[in-house]
Amino acid sequence: MNKILQIFKDPDLRNRILFMCGILAVSRLIAVVPIPGVDIVQLQRFLSGNQLLGLLNIFSGGALDNLSIAMLGLGPYITGSIIMQLMTIVFPQLKEMYQEAGEAGRQKFNQYSRLLTVPLAILQGYGLLTLLSRQGILGDISAFEMATNIIIVTAGALFLMWLGELISEYGIGNGVSVMIFAGIVAGVPTSIQQTLVSFDATQIPLFALFAVLGVAVIAAVVFITEGERPVPVSYTKRVRGMRMYGGFSTYLPLRVNQAGVIPIIFALSILLFPQMFAGFLATSSNAFLQSAGDIFLRFSQNMLLYGAAYFILVFFFTYFYTAVTFDPDTISNNLQKSGGFVPGIRPGRPTADFLSHVITRITLVGAGFLGLIAVLPFAVQAATGIVTLSLGGTALLIVVSVVLEFMKQMEGKLVMREYE
Repeated sequence: MNKILQIFKDPDLRNRILFMCGILAVSRLIAVVPIPGVDIVQLQRFLSGNQLLGLLNIFSGGALDNLSIAMLGLGPYITGSIIMQLMTIVFPQLKEMYQEAGEAGRQKFNQYSRLLTVPLAILQGYGLLTLLSRQGILGDISAFEMATNIIIVTAGALFLMWLGELISEYGIGNGVSVMIFAGIVAGVPTSIQQTLVSFDATQIPLFALFAVLGVAVIAAVVFITEGERPVPVSYTKRVRGMRMYGGFSTYLPLRVNQAGVIPIIFALSILLFPQMFAGFLATSSNAFLQSAGDIFLRFSQNMLLYGAAYFILVFFFTYFYTAVTFDPDTISNNLQKSGGFVPGIRPGRPTADFLSHVITRITLVGAGFLGLIAVLPFAVQAATGIVTLSLGGTALLIVVSVVLEFMKQMEGKLVMREYE
């Protein structure tokens, strides 16, 4: 309670929190503004039978429930970020811009991601609207109405991207993560209401199991998120003028989960495409394209294959994002320049190889955990038969991670305020 009072006594922190709440209120407002010509009953029936779109509906805070102008959510922006991150492997100039060009290079890199969001939003909007139209959710709309809806949902996606960046700059925390967090939390009351409507006394043990599992998942998420491998670092004594520097020991914390929730968000964005391709190809007059559409459709409806693909993508993106954000060579060079070394390891290339070996081993634990968390909701729903409580491991991971990061940033700002 004392810290809460300290937060609201600080004008800067108070303004940042109020600004973030105002932005989130605006994002929730546009999430309930539908595009024209929607059959709500048919839409809810379709979403309830589609695991992937149902999960995306949670992350958009129910924006897909009524096909709002924000139905695409932050998906195009996230997909654009994925493509730009992948391109750093192909084009070394982009990697140099992202890692070595400083803040100006990162801003330029992010600008490319924003520009890439526009065509991706158009493509995803067209694909999703075409899929829903062929399911009878939008009815028989003209080409002009389709183009108008595509422009509307593209503008909604760009508007959400802008709101997320405003939170990152003037609020607290990462804007994209905060907005996804708000969307998940906003969907909780609806899920609870639907569960209570269909409540049956015989399901009490299942609800108890669900609650216990939720607590266990939260504890595991906190444990893994806060887990780190300390690498001891010693600094040699150096004499400059009349003063002596160094001669002390510390440690370099390597987190078990360096990537956070980014791999799961990346994987969800990638898995959206097979569902869209199925909608495109299923009504084609070409027999080959129809069979390809059937393959995509069977894949999206086969929970075993979908879960396996989801786990593999999360596992891959965990290693990929860690490799992009954690550079052992840079850390080794910085340690060597400051007179630091890992005891028993020679400075330079041996230190970089040692750090790379350590981060590879501990990331194996983090990647496996994220993969299990990602497929946990489907396993729970298959075991319990409760489909209304969709707040599974993925959503809990995002919620807990965002809350922990928010608390850390608030703690850091309070410490700086007391120091000043």
